[in-house]
Amino acid sequence: MSGQTTTRDWRGVAAEDREEVPEQASLVLRTRSRRLLADLLRPYRSRIILLIAIIVLSNAASLSIPFLVKVGIDTGIPPMQAGEGSGTLLVTVAAILAAAIIQAVTRQAFLGMAGRIGQGIILELRRRVFRHFQRLSLSFHEDYTSGRVVSRLTSDIDAISEMLQSGFDSLVTAVLTLTGTAVLLLVLDVHLGLVALLPLPVLLLFTRWFRRQSSIAYRRTRETVALMIVHFVESMTGVRAVQAFRAEPRNQEIFSRLNADYRDANLRSMRLVAIFMPGVKLIGNVTIAAVLFYGGWLAIGGEVTVGVLAAFLLYLRQFYEPMQEISQFYNTFQSAGAALEKLSGVLEERPAVAEPRDPVPLERPRGRLRFEEVEFSYLDGTPVLPRMDLTIPAGQVVALVGATGAGKTTLAKLVARFYDPVAGRVLLDGVDLRDLAEDTLRQAVVLVTQENFLFTGSVADNIRFGRPGATMDEVAEAAGAVGAHGFVSALPEGYDTQVGKQGGRLSAGQRQLVAFARAFLADPAVLILDEATSSLDVPGERLVQRAMRTILAGRTALIIAHRLSTVEVADRVLVMEGGRVVEDGPPEQLIARAGRFAGLHRAWLDSISDHGPGGVPDEVPGDRGTRG
Repeated sequence: MSGQTTTRDWRGVAAEDREEVPEQASLVLRTRSRRLLADLLRPYRSRIILLIAIIVLSNAASLSIPFLVKVGIDTGIPPMQAGEGSGTLLVTVAAILAAAIIQAVTRQAFLGMAGRIGQGIILELRRRVFRHFQRLSLSFHEDYTSGRVVSRLTSDIDAISEMLQSGFDSLVTAVLTLTGTAVLLLVLDVHLGLVALLPLPVLLLFTRWFRRQSSIAYRRTRETVALMIVHFVESMTGVRAVQAFRAEPRNQEIFSRLNADYRDANLRSMRLVAIFMPGVKLIGNVTIAAVLFYGGWLAIGGEVTVGVLAAFLLYLRQFYEPMQEISQFYNTFQSAGAALEKLSGVLEERPAVAEPRDPVPLERPRGRLRFEEVEFSYLDGTPVLPRMDLTIPAGQVVALVGATGAGKTTLAKLVARFYDPVAGRVLLDGVDLRDLAEDTLRQAVVLVTQENFLFTGSVADNIRFGRPGATMDEVAEAAGAVGAHGFVSALPEGYDTQVGKQGGRLSAGQRQLVAFARAFLADPAVLILDEATSSLDVPGERLVQRAMRTILAGRTALIIAHRLSTVEVADRVLVMEGGRVVEDGPPEQLIARAGRFAGLHRAWLDSISDHGPGGVPDEVPGDRGTRG
């Protein structure tokens, strides 16, 4: 259902963070990650073909050197008369030097081109991930922690970058060297070649074991580093709460455990390498000894030449060295593979709120809202809005009042289309919100919350966030309209003053005024104010309320009112309970009816008198929820 946050199974983004993945799920993850990699490589197909041609030439030059050594020994150094055969030896030496130069030049060309392709792929991958994270619905970000977002954009992409920079080179070189060497060994001498290749089945089984074990180990490594980053980001983001409640020892204990898990995961990977690499070297050295013994015996009997034996020994070194590189490649590949699975999971996550295929234009929105038999529930399936029928005329300011869980914030989120209803329709000027393009909807509907996020930058930059192309005069005009120009002008650098991290250099009231100026500059037809004054002191609240009267003029507004003083600016009050509107009317009429709102109003007046002059107005009892 379009409006609900869907339950994720092992196919979703959470699956890759599990320690054990079912076999069917593992197949899906591999298929998905390969599809992503193929899509990233597609624009570079012609250059990759050229790259393969270059590395083939480089390996051909490398493989020719032992053969040329064989020729030089057998034809250039036999017992001869003075000067006889020297020409052949010089030609062979020149050929070896030419092969070495070709190998060096092609190697340099390969590394340069591979580096450019790899960085191009990483650039595109980062761009895709960042863009997709921004497009995903609010429901996704409510479930997916910021630490995992950071992990996807940092350690996971770094792992893929490392594979593209060095892994591809190692893999192609190893495959070509192994194949070419095996063929040349058999061409030089079949019997000696069979002896040299006799340990190959053992080597392949050993490599297969290492591949399987390293796959498990490196997936675990990516899981543990992601968990560690999540905890670090959350601890630093909430450092005020951590210090206020003296939670540093607890957080340190959790981090130490996660850090130890990450260490153990890396140690397991290193132990596998410590077994595999010496094992390959041992098999290689035993094979060289066997070939030297058997080849020497054949050479004494005149069945092979000394040059063939020398070429065999050189080729065997080339044959087993790539196995060492393959072990290193598996380290990189498994780490990158686990990272690619996670990134492909994120990129295939579809927004719960989908863009319409054929969007309906809305040139001049007036702001008339209509809820037609709207039903909505969150993940647990409990109805939040069982059935909502409501009409809000254009230009009307409506205050939503009610206890936690009444459905106020949910109703506002449906208007902003952070969610879609399970059933029914939400209409803006007669058009279903699901039929509006996202840009059109965001221009028509703006949400201002209690804790408006201010980005790192100047005051002007944050106001201009409402309309990026606005001039400095328009920014100052917006600030002046909501009463922010005075305090901004008094700042050390005026509108160029840096607000600091999340606006930390400004007071709560100043941040709210900047948010109002941002909304005023955006000039929406519908404005939603969610807890706009609940965290402010009395002077700050009065300053913001004056700004509210300006910003609300001439536009439709929904105000989630946690302080009844905010209701004073409303034309209409909706008292909600259990997802239904139980009282509806102008505030004066509801007070006169002596119903629920009248009771809340009396409690608010009593709270003012209890606090004396300048006392803090009371909030709606129990009304501080985020979903209600």
